[in-house]
Amino acid sequence: MRPRTSRLRSFLPLLGAAVLFSGCGAGGLVTKGDKQAGMKIFQQKCAGCHTLAAAGASGTIGPNLDDSFAQARVDGYKESAIADIVAGQIREPGQYATGTAPELLTANMPANLVRGQELNDVAEFVAANAGAQGFSEATAVTSLDGKTIFKAKCGGCHTLADAGTTGTTGPNLDQLKPPFARVQKQVINGGVIMPAFKGILTDAQIRAVAQYVSSHAGKK
Repeated sequence: MRPRTSRLRSFLPLLGAAVLFSGCGAGGLVTKGDKQAGMKIFQQKCAGCHTLAAAGASGTIGPNLDDSFAQARVDGYKESAIADIVAGQIREPGQYATGTAPELLTANMPANLVRGQELNDVAEFVAANAGAQGFSEATAVTSLDGKTIFKAKCGGCHTLADAGTTGTTGPNLDQLKPPFARVQKQVINGGVIMPAFKGILTDAQIRAVAQYVSSHAGKK
C-alpha cells in the first residue's frame, strides 16, 4: 500500500459528511445507474482531471479517485454510499484551496458537470471501481506527441474531433480554432477554471500540444 498524500488526507474527512447529507436533501440518492455508460461519460468528461485506473485515466488536476476511496473501502463503506458521495461532490463540489503546491488541487471542478441519468451512471461507475485495487499514483505523461498529450491532459474538458474528445467544461476547440500562440499561452498560464500546465508539462510538451491543437482544431 502506498502512503497517502496530503491532498488525500484533506479529502477523506469529507466522506462521512457526504454520506450524511446524501440522504438529507443534497440531491437524492443514486439509483439505477448504468456502469458501462458511466465509464464512457467519465472518459469524456472527467478523465482529463482525475486518475481512475478502471477508466484508464491519469488526470492530476482533481483528486486521484483511486486514492480518495481506497481508505473508504478499507473502512467498510458500501458501494451505494460511495456512489452517493460521488454524486454529492458532482452536484456541489467541495471548494478546496487551490495552488501550485503539491498538496493543493490545481482547480475546483464546476458544479453539475453531469446531471440526471448521466449523474447516476458516472456515480455508480466510480463507486464500483475507485480504490478497488488499493492506493495508486497517477502516471506522468512523458510523450512528446501532441495528440497523446492532449487526450491525457485536455480531452476531459475540451471537444476536439481529431482527438475524439467531447469535453464540455472548456471551450469547443473545433469552434474556437485558436492559433498556436494563443494555445501555448493558455496552456502555460491557464485561465478561469483551466489550470496552468507550466511545471506539469515540459516546455517541449507544451509546444507539441499547442502545435497539435492549432493545426487540427476545426479540421474535421
